[in-house]
Amino acid sequence: QVQLVESGGGVVQPGGSLRLSCAASGFTFSSYAMSWYRQAPGKERELVADITRDGGVTNYGTSVKGRFTISRDNAKNTVYLQMNSLKPEDTAVYLCKARSIVGSVYWGQGTQVTVSS
Repeated sequence: QVQLVESGGGVVQPGGSLRLSCAASGFTFSSYAMSWYRQAPGKERELVADITRDGGVTNYGTSVKGRFTISRDNAKNTVYLQMNSLKPEDTAVYLCKARSIVGSVYWGQGTQVTVSS
């Protein structure tokens, strides 16, 4: 059974940091590119960052570039999102996505991040 389980969300003050994790199971993790998306109430789902299968190439959304870092550990079947200098507008549900080269896609359920003083 395919599973993507996000964790690490919570409430943080502006300027703070959080590290999200997405643990994968039920498929060959190293064969999938991984992404983090986020969705705020009333807004469309937005790409935050993605990373290639071997972790060699990363890509970031404009609004998070320079503040967030995506990484992966294929030995642990886990992808991470380090979020620094958090802003209230980063408040959203953060979801991870796995995508194979043949187009198979899996989504996690998401973890809530709230940035508020």
